[in-house]
Amino acid sequence: MSYDLRRLRLHGLIERIPKTHRYRLTSFGLRTALLFTRVYARALRPGLAHLTPVTPAPNSTLRRTFDKLEIAIEQWCDQAKLVA
Repeated sequence: MSYDLRRLRLHGLIERIPKTHRYRLTSFGLRTALLFTRVYARALRPGLAHLTPVTPAPNSTLRRTFDKLEIAIEQWCDQAKLVA
């Protein structure tokens, strides 16, 4: 795990809290996480849906939950004026 933390720290995604063994997310790390979230929602998930032959029912609980999550992320990003 220390190897992974070191790599994240060297790439500027996290920073160590002084005199502790804890880390915090940097603003660059947050923007990167939001970018990957939005790429997944807008490109990867729809692309994979075209590859799978069986799609879930449009009114399934899991589908509705993912749709609510995507809407909430979109609203939060719009409110914070984040571009990804």
